[in-house]
Amino acid sequence: MKIGYARVSTRDQEAHLQTDALTESGCERIFEEKASGAQRERPELQKAIEYLRPGDVLVVWKLDRLARSLRQLIETVEGLQERGIGFISLTEGIDTTSPGGKLVFHIFGALAEFEREMIRERTKAGLKAAKVRGRKLGRPTALTEAQVEMARAMRASGKHSMPQIAQQLGVSRATLYRFLGPSGAGEALNQ
Repeated sequence: MKIGYARVSTRDQEAHLQTDALTESGCERIFEEKASGAQRERPELQKAIEYLRPGDVLVVWKLDRLARSLRQLIETVEGLQERGIGFISLTEGIDTTSPGGKLVFHIFGALAEFEREMIRERTKAGLKAAKVRGRKLGRPTALTEAQVEMARAMRASGKHSMPQIAQQLGVSRATLYRFLGPSGAGEALNQ
């Protein structure tokens, strides 16, 4: 059984073009949705997927109606394939119920994996280059050495509680304790 899924992005748009094409392709039931593709939660798509049984085929007018990113598309179609459900995109001519369609889809999957690996490699290379140039990576420290020394002096004077010191330096008490150590914890509790 062919089951169609049509989606338009806004309430003002109509899905007639999609539903006509899905009906013409032989879809016996069509689930129609008005929701942005960026939304992960799409109730009508979920209903369509739940309605599908092994041997059925999910049909969309165009790939971007089903998913917003290649990764999301691959995850969705792989989930269908695991359940024995085929997938057809009319505009792109992808049909995972045929050997050629499966090949095209697996090439998409390989390209997506390749893209993820390239991003990972570029990120690692960028971090390594930054380290070589002497750049400190990660979040900047909350307190400078001078501020830590000032906090130690304030605590040693006995005139300021840990909460007062933290407030004056503009940091949380937890941050102050991380810099000065737990020896101030009892002091803060007593004041």
